[in-house]
Amino acid sequence: MSDPVSTPAPAAWLVRIPEIFEGIAKEVLARFGATSHTRLGLDFYSIKTTTPKLIQQSEAAKFARWNLPLDHSWPCNPQKMDGFIEKAAQTLLKKFGDRSPQGIFVGLLNPTSPDPYYRGLASNLRGRLLTLFPKLTAGTVEAQNPGSETLFCVVGKEGLFCGMQSPRASNGFYPGGSKYIDQDSPDTISRAGAKIAEALHYLLMYRPAMPERSHWLELGACPGGMTSELLSRGQFVTAIDKAPLDKRLNNRPGLKFAHVDVAEYEPAPKAYYDAMLSDLNGPPEESIDHIIRLSGPLKPGGLVVFTLKVPRIETVDEPCALFRRIVQTATEAGLRLFAQTHLTYNRHEFTLFLEKRR
Repeated sequence: MSDPVSTPAPAAWLVRIPEIFEGIAKEVLARFGATSHTRLGLDFYSIKTTTPKLIQQSEAAKFARWNLPLDHSWPCNPQKMDGFIEKAAQTLLKKFGDRSPQGIFVGLLNPTSPDPYYRGLASNLRGRLLTLFPKLTAGTVEAQNPGSETLFCVVGKEGLFCGMQSPRASNGFYPGGSKYIDQDSPDTISRAGAKIAEALHYLLMYRPAMPERSHWLELGACPGGMTSELLSRGQFVTAIDKAPLDKRLNNRPGLKFAHVDVAEYEPAPKAYYDAMLSDLNGPPEESIDHIIRLSGPLKPGGLVVFTLKVPRIETVDEPCALFRRIVQTATEAGLRLFAQTHLTYNRHEFTLFLEKRR
């Protein structure tokens, strides 16, 4: 007699599906093989699945901003519990002390909540954990090695949920995957500046930061939110748009502005670019064609940051099919996709990271 085939035990996992995808969240979880799920906070889900690799490897993975194996769950209301921080810290030390995490970071199940209690709780819990785990090598978020394991925790009125995984596998350096950018400055031109700032932070999981004085070609730059952010980082920008840029960008060092439709723009002779950026509106097929047409002066290994605008997201399959078409078009033109995500400041869109083949 042959041995019976054993069924893998369900694994507990935490996934974050942005609220904008709430209408398809159940379908996404089904694609992950979730046999059960519990909603936590605004857009986190605790699930059980016998196929956890689908969370990171299936087409539906693009709808999950962040994921984490749930090595420890403590459903409780911390605000009503005496000594929560010390009890939690000692439990985590016993559970993870011998696993040598590179760093410990604590986030919120409701990261945009105005209630300061849980923000303070997360900070105080991390502070206590740092005294118990004295040999951490990553003291700040961006000091993490993208491929080494970090102890990530998220806390809220639903309890404490923790696990260890590398930032790259989790799809983000922060617990929950979001880097929130202050947009209250009077110098803020548009939310697009926060979008490229977060994109460049995310990019650190895959390649070094762009050196200062790198030359960017930006398609569809108006009103200039992304342009302003790049210039503030010491980058050079050739910005293209048929609409004018915000007047606050007048005479900014490092900026060249071509006041012309992208379809009519022609690079100068002997031009070269270290990177290209497209946040163009309109059909994504046209946007990627513009990138391809203008990618000749892009240096080998050069970066392309491309916002894939999805007309509507009502099912999992339609945006996935569009994604495949765009990536295939780019690949055939010599642009290799190496990462993609849904940023905090994306709406019905995804940010794709490509590089020109060497």
